[in-house]
Amino acid sequence: MTLLHSGGVLSRNGKLSLAPACITAWGMALLLLANPLRAQSSSPESASAPAAKGSGSAVPKDETPAQEPTRVRVRVEVVNVPVTVVDKHGRPVIDLNKEDFEVYEDGVLQNIRYFSREIRPPLRIGLILDTSNSARRALQFEKDAASEFIFNMLKGRSSKNQIFLQTYDATSSIIQDFTNEPETLNEKLRALKAGGGKALYDAIYFACKEKMLNTGPPENTRRVLVLVSDGRDVQSEHTLEEALSMARRAETLIYTLGYAAYGFDNPGDKALDEISESTGGASFFPLEETPGADLGTGYLSHGQIGETSQNKGLGAETGIFSATRLMQLADSLEAIGRELDEQYSIGYTPLNNKIDGTFRTIRVEARRKGLTIRAKPGYFAPSE
Repeated sequence: MTLLHSGGVLSRNGKLSLAPACITAWGMALLLLANPLRAQSSSPESASAPAAKGSGSAVPKDETPAQEPTRVRVRVEVVNVPVTVVDKHGRPVIDLNKEDFEVYEDGVLQNIRYFSREIRPPLRIGLILDTSNSARRALQFEKDAASEFIFNMLKGRSSKNQIFLQTYDATSSIIQDFTNEPETLNEKLRALKAGGGKALYDAIYFACKEKMLNTGPPENTRRVLVLVSDGRDVQSEHTLEEALSMARRAETLIYTLGYAAYGFDNPGDKALDEISESTGGASFFPLEETPGADLGTGYLSHGQIGETSQNKGLGAETGIFSATRLMQLADSLEAIGRELDEQYSIGYTPLNNKIDGTFRTIRVEARRKGLTIRAKPGYFAPSE
């Protein structure tokens, strides 16, 4: 006997042929069980035997009554959880097995049914850049670092990963829709200019609702936003909680990269931390520490990195500060890429089988000590 499951086929011996999914998969299967054999019935004319002599009526043949088909409604439900594990140095840990994990839903330990660390669904990444007026000095660094990130995530023209490019100031704009062509994305990147207000929360809400919720069945892809911002918001129509709620509904992890300069106390960093922690991503602040002398070897002159006026505005008369700034932004985006490349795929069937539309919290723990786990914080159960 073979049982159908969302995303795969489960054989009698329990082995699963499955393309692991990174996010919640809810399937409905309708099985039609019916006896295909029905006794033949004749037309009214042929159903009557010739009348016997002396009889004024025909004798009907016996007929077998038709059997109504039996409908059985079956619900298949699997919660899929992409999991990132890093050590105390932020390096991905890739040698864990199924037995090394515990998954809790609403505080209740679940039975892990599916586990993989080799095959991962393709990524759908939204790259969101701050192009507000306050980001003017940092924009060239954002563009250069983002360009390298795009090439790393879309290696080869046959990449199954796709990226869309979005910017925000007072409003949000999709500069390039989902594509796996890095040249197309980088052409749009080079043309970006800064100016306008700052509506960060609206940008997150817009990306999750308009793009991530429309990427097809959630079990087929991993949904990620990479947000390069200073974390400040002055004119969004949506609140931070509304933006995070939409991200959870779209089952989208958000990685944030803050670009506040050295020595500045930026109140937006707290918001970037909350955004990433609430969605299962991570926050990076590559410029929060003073560069060491060893980074001076990454020297780039003003002309190599952007306009001279921009570098002067940053006090980078020697070019060393510019080199460090670009290197660390690029390193942080590279670290995000490594995490996404080394995720585990875990699936379980929840013990709570109610169809009530409520939000269920998820907590993943590793039995090995000293590790940091990143996973989506939960999912919305289906409703009637």
